[in-house]
Amino acid sequence: MVEGAAQTMRLDRLLVYLRFARTRAAARALIESRALRRNRNHVRRVAENVAIGDVLTLPVGGEVRVVEVLSLPERRTSPALARCHYRVLDPRGEIAIAPDQTPPNDMKAPQ
Repeated sequence: MVEGAAQTMRLDRLLVYLRFARTRAAARALIESRALRRNRNHVRRVAENVAIGDVLTLPVGGEVRVVEVLSLPERRTSPALARCHYRVLDPRGEIAIAPDQTPPNDMKAPQ
């Protein structure tokens, strides 16, 4: 991060810059739906500040993403550059949150 850059950023702006939402209005709708969490707590305000190291849990395209904020972008950039600002903590998406419905081989019922 550049010296003198902001240490926090509004959540709605961050969602747009990281390309989790197309517009601030879409980011606002996502936040107001209470489907988003910051550090395991439901986000209540659109203007809530996010800092480096915060963990966001949010629905993206039918999956649940858990990401850690690595740096705060200065503007909206390409998707490839936006991914440099966060790290996906659970690359399996919603599979990690919903348990696998098939039992392991050693737990199957005898035939």
